[in-house]
Amino acid sequence: MRTATATATAVTTSLLGAGAAAVAVGRYAADAALCPRPGRPLPGAPRFHVHSAGDGLVTLTRSLGSLRPGTYGLDAPGVHAVVGAVLPDAPHRPDTVVRRLLAVTHGSLDPGTRVTLTPQVHLGNPRTALGLDHADVDVPGELGPLPAWFVPGHRDTWVITAHGLGGSREHPMVVLPFLHRHRFPVLDLAYRGDLGAPASPDGLGHLGESEWRDLDAALRYALRHGARRVVLYGWSTGAAMALRAVERSALADRVSGLVLDSPVLDWHATLRALAAARHAPAAVLPLAVRAAEGRAGLRADRPPPGADPRALRVPVLLFHGPDDTLAPWGPSRRLAAARPDLITLHPVRGAGHGAMWNADPAGYEEILRRFLVPLM
Repeated sequence: MRTATATATAVTTSLLGAGAAAVAVGRYAADAALCPRPGRPLPGAPRFHVHSAGDGLVTLTRSLGSLRPGTYGLDAPGVHAVVGAVLPDAPHRPDTVVRRLLAVTHGSLDPGTRVTLTPQVHLGNPRTALGLDHADVDVPGELGPLPAWFVPGHRDTWVITAHGLGGSREHPMVVLPFLHRHRFPVLDLAYRGDLGAPASPDGLGHLGESEWRDLDAALRYALRHGARRVVLYGWSTGAAMALRAVERSALADRVSGLVLDSPVLDWHATLRALAAARHAPAAVLPLAVRAAEGRAGLRADRPPPGADPRALRVPVLLFHGPDDTLAPWGPSRRLAAARPDLITLHPVRGAGHGAMWNADPAGYEEILRRFLVPLM
């Protein structure tokens, strides 16, 4: 009897300990989504070491991440660089890969530096990074002024951009030259929780579920300042915000199209991926995710963005790929299949979360051009 009691106590203690650990892991694992920290890479972002850099080349530790095709940023504390194509014919050891080094925009790529591959290519603002004239504007939001960059254009259809998880308004600058060439005015928005923007009342992010109201405020701003129609363009949680805006905004009829890149359409799957990337043990993953959902107020009875495809009334261009581990593309495929009359899904293989442009900039921009031309 004493042995049985002791065993039961041990089991109970173990379960309670596991539950407490799961809650702690859930809080920690969800920090990237719920407590954004500008400049800090998302969990699971590819990391590797610099072996050498110079003469337009950089040698990196060989891995699936360092071999990804396309154009990316390389980040480390105090360091930012831009890399281009993999150069398989350049001399290198079997455990390394050589890529084109396009720029070192901050710091230096010293041997041994541990860098992160990131979809954010540019630092600064449209003028310093791209040579584009812009105005710093404040969009009146429900929590206070929201800083934004306005890049002027000659059309009366504006594009409003919203970045996603782990990003800032510097990320959408990858498409600013393209949009500027096609004469679209662009409003690149910083929203609640971003540097310089108001914090949310609880200090947390909500995967677009509250943030969409800041995109709605940007829509109102654009219409007050000369836009007749607006295209909402979002990455990750910014894509979720765009969907919420056309579902809920009183001005949804002024939106002429959506561009969604790596949209977060399944909160549970994204939080589970974040927890797994934080090395949460498989046994406590369900509890960890539940703890994270509880923090964010993402209740199971609340449908996620895009849950009702019938609510869509405008053309949608959807970029996503099967290699996205933070926002699985299954929901994107199902959404596109439910509304083939409005949604064009462009799969991008070999690209991580929010990095569909990076994998093939020229191809991405051509598809974007074909979509936007009829909306001009």
